[in-house]
Amino acid sequence: MGEVKLTNIIKRFGNTEVIKNLSLHIKDGEFLVLVGGSGCGKSTTLRLIAGLETATEGQIMIGDKEVTDVPPKGRDIAMVFQNYALYPHMTVYDNIAFGLKLRKMPKAEIKKKVEEAAEMLDITPYLKRKPKELSGGQRQRVALGRAIVRDAQVFLMDEPLSNLDAKLRMQTRTEIKRLQKKLGITTVYVTHDQVEAMTMGDRMAVMKDGVIQQLATPAVAYEFPANLFVAGFIGSPAMNFIPVNVTELDAEHVKISGQDLLFNLNRPSAAQEMDGFKGQDMLLGVRPESIALVEEDTRAQKGDWQPIKAMIDVVEPSGSRTFVHMTIGGQGVISEADTIKVMHLQGNTEVTVWFNTAHVHLFDPTTENRIMSTAQDKL
Repeated sequence: MGEVKLTNIIKRFGNTEVIKNLSLHIKDGEFLVLVGGSGCGKSTTLRLIAGLETATEGQIMIGDKEVTDVPPKGRDIAMVFQNYALYPHMTVYDNIAFGLKLRKMPKAEIKKKVEEAAEMLDITPYLKRKPKELSGGQRQRVALGRAIVRDAQVFLMDEPLSNLDAKLRMQTRTEIKRLQKKLGITTVYVTHDQVEAMTMGDRMAVMKDGVIQQLATPAVAYEFPANLFVAGFIGSPAMNFIPVNVTELDAEHVKISGQDLLFNLNRPSAAQEMDGFKGQDMLLGVRPESIALVEEDTRAQKGDWQPIKAMIDVVEPSGSRTFVHMTIGGQGVISEADTIKVMHLQGNTEVTVWFNTAHVHLFDPTTENRIMSTAQDKL
């Protein structure tokens, strides 16, 4: 079993508490991503699992064994680092085989394992080369090969793609995901890149200030962010936030208003979810793709798409998609649209845009928690 359980983990450096009562259950065979900005505690959490840091309080389990105070070599884990950590004087073969030789594994078995890993990673032609003769992507594959031959219960990966260029990063993340599924090894992957987190993880733990803000599948974190931080961190461009007021409320509808803005949000059980918020200021959250700049017949026929006036500020083409920066009710907002449909748009132009009110959220500006999502019945 490759389960990893962290229970009530606290980590302090001096008087600074960097991990705050963190509990996390990583399932056997799961690919879990720890994602967040610099200083959020994601790498410290990984190092605690690895045994490179010692928890101030709490318990760590790997499989059915408590490893809270066990040194790294006794935890049955394999790590892949950001800087590859290869021995420059050794060949690729010897780098991959190094850990096996330390364990005094028979030469024939070492050879078999190294060759199998090299074939899996498509680095067989490079086994006799030194790391300096390899590209960054090839070096990262060698580091992965060294982890694979360990037959560990858990893979721990600390920003392994951050030193690669954009094209190679995309290719390598696909390879890592394919490899992890093939091997079925529990993997904990640290990144600051929310695109990596969204594309690679079975689940992701979004962290801020040593606290997990949301633990969910990428789809759930994107569609139903738990709070303002997750909503603003997950998604590129980020979710738009517009100040509004809850003016009316009944069992099926929430009417909200803002500067030059009035929406009727259809939501069964609205009164129950929004109990106590009538007359309160809120933040309306809407994704860029839920703001349309072209009225289509199918949209006009649906009550979910509601029109509003906007002033175009900047049009930013990006290949097949275009990001349109605009002002709505004095608030800066970004829309994402099909480039062909918005090629005619220019800055400093007033237009009618369409909000998909079936995919918006309301957040409490005081607690920053999500209070309601109209998308709840749509996923």
